[in-house]
Amino acid sequence: MRLKTMLSSILLLLAVLLGAAGPAHASRLNSGEVHVWEVQEVTLQAQRDYANPYMDVDVWIELEGPGFKKKIWGFWDGGRTYKVRFVATTPGDWRWRTNSNKPADEGLNGGGGTLKAVAWDGSEIADNANRRGFVRASENGHALRYADGSPFFMVGDTWLAASTWRLPIKGITATPDYVPAEGISFEEAVAWRKRQGFNSVSFISSFPNWAADSRGATFANKDGVFLRNAWEKFGHWAPNAKISTADGATTTAKDMHDEAGNLAFEVMADREGMANFDRINPAYFRSLDRKLQHLSTQGFVPFLETIRRDAAPSWKRYFDFSPSYARYFQYLIARYGAYNVVFSGIHLDWIPKDFSLTADEFNEALTYHYRRYGAPPYGQPVTTLIDRSTYKVFGHGERAPWLSMHTVGNNPRNHAIYASVEELFRLQPAMPAANLEPYYTGWNHSINRPGGETPAADSPRDNYFARAMMYGSVLSGGLAGHVHGTAAYDLTSTGEPEGWRPHIWTALRYQSGAQMQHLKTFVLSEGDRYQRLTLANDSLAPRSIPGALDDGLDGWSFMMRTPEKDLALAYFETKAVRPQMNGFTPSARYQWIWFDPRTGAWSRPLSVRADGSGALRAPAFPRGGAAAEEDVAAKILLVR
Repeated sequence: MRLKTMLSSILLLLAVLLGAAGPAHASRLNSGEVHVWEVQEVTLQAQRDYANPYMDVDVWIELEGPGFKKKIWGFWDGGRTYKVRFVATTPGDWRWRTNSNKPADEGLNGGGGTLKAVAWDGSEIADNANRRGFVRASENGHALRYADGSPFFMVGDTWLAASTWRLPIKGITATPDYVPAEGISFEEAVAWRKRQGFNSVSFISSFPNWAADSRGATFANKDGVFLRNAWEKFGHWAPNAKISTADGATTTAKDMHDEAGNLAFEVMADREGMANFDRINPAYFRSLDRKLQHLSTQGFVPFLETIRRDAAPSWKRYFDFSPSYARYFQYLIARYGAYNVVFSGIHLDWIPKDFSLTADEFNEALTYHYRRYGAPPYGQPVTTLIDRSTYKVFGHGERAPWLSMHTVGNNPRNHAIYASVEELFRLQPAMPAANLEPYYTGWNHSINRPGGETPAADSPRDNYFARAMMYGSVLSGGLAGHVHGTAAYDLTSTGEPEGWRPHIWTALRYQSGAQMQHLKTFVLSEGDRYQRLTLANDSLAPRSIPGALDDGLDGWSFMMRTPEKDLALAYFETKAVRPQMNGFTPSARYQWIWFDPRTGAWSRPLSVRADGSGALRAPAFPRGGAAAEEDVAAKILLVR
């Protein structure tokens, strides 16, 4: 069956491509058999050249199938070539017609095709979870699920520069025993994290104004407009830097081209290397295509961001920002919206006056996009990586109509963030939420020091801080999942010295990454029942030890519980004390099972009973008795 379907898909694609080459229409009526949720591509050849094919030409198909009728936008792919990517979402007969805003161009209009979509079988779905369909909010809005209803709990990592040469795709297959080392490829990094239970990576699609040149990592042009506030290319000095360190020297920016030297936009040589945001370079995105395709085949659901906020000041100053920025966001959705992706409208980890636009300016541009193009056609979530919380920065509902998933991140990275996660959980209508920038293992930075501590990289204390934020974030209401913070988010790579952050292959070996899989094991231990959990931290007495630091990560306890009171999940930080846990079913007997977040091991079940008021006393900790010597989690099940 698999071979037959693969051949049918190839024949269908060839038929579409051959039809696109004809002088009259973009595509003839074609037929073939394909799998649901499998990327299909219609190629169109315009009959004439356009002054700016990226900005001036809109192409799309009207796609119809069982229970589905939508416009699917296409994108320019260089020269006279335009493409539309789509998927069939259900088995059955599908058809499409091609259209554009250039009705006189017969190469872009009036074509069409048909196909028959078939379901994957059980073994094929087991090979790749993306065959379950694209992720969207769970029925109650608090978590994520695949289209077939099965739960998707995001287990993500932070590879912000993975779109570039820094993690090159080489067309290789990682060996089963591969361990990250110098010269690591994209495929090897994905294989390593997949073995550790990850199903997502976060990265920024492009870094338009960044280059390893004579200018500093942060610099403004002759007009005083900042073009970049970039990560440093360690060991590479910038002789023409205008902003210097105390000793009069500074590094240049990390270079962010693809494996072939392409940047995402044309470069304006007469504007000090500034990107022309109205002139895209499709060759760069053909490189990115390969990475999205590979992630799809490996069952990953990437978190794809537009740009880092420091590119926006020049974009706003010299271009019509909202329409131009919306065009770029739509380009990413059109090019990658036929993959299982969570889209991020902006990487807004910090909102400094000189190096970023305001949140309101980004909100205006993203709302413009939503009004002009709509949400992604297959219902994938749209959010942002954020400073504080998306609710605090953008709002909810009609204040930010493009938002369909909320997040917290970056500031603060300690107890003080959990109130923001709980606030997101209480919003109506409910949306999935996650912490996307928690504690970063191995990174010595002022915003990454809980309680003022700077533990040694990959030390037990360092890994504990990451682990505490995993469980604390999820059990404060972040049921969409969690993104792990790795100190090498900038991907200091082969041929570069370490600096403030380690090499990517070093950071990938830190123990906190390997422990992320245990979080998923714990949360999904009762299947999708975790999606019904509600906040219950107020039922813990005491919730924290006396003197526990708001900016620390010691001494707190966490709990979520189902409305039926038949399942609760709890986590106790180091130094936490045995609490009384109120609000359970009066006089009911429960099974208490300890869980080790370092190893993923469950203890033998203990029997506990709630008193007549519904309060039960937590058992003695596995180590420490009345106070936890080390962090531990627990599952509490009603005995029927």
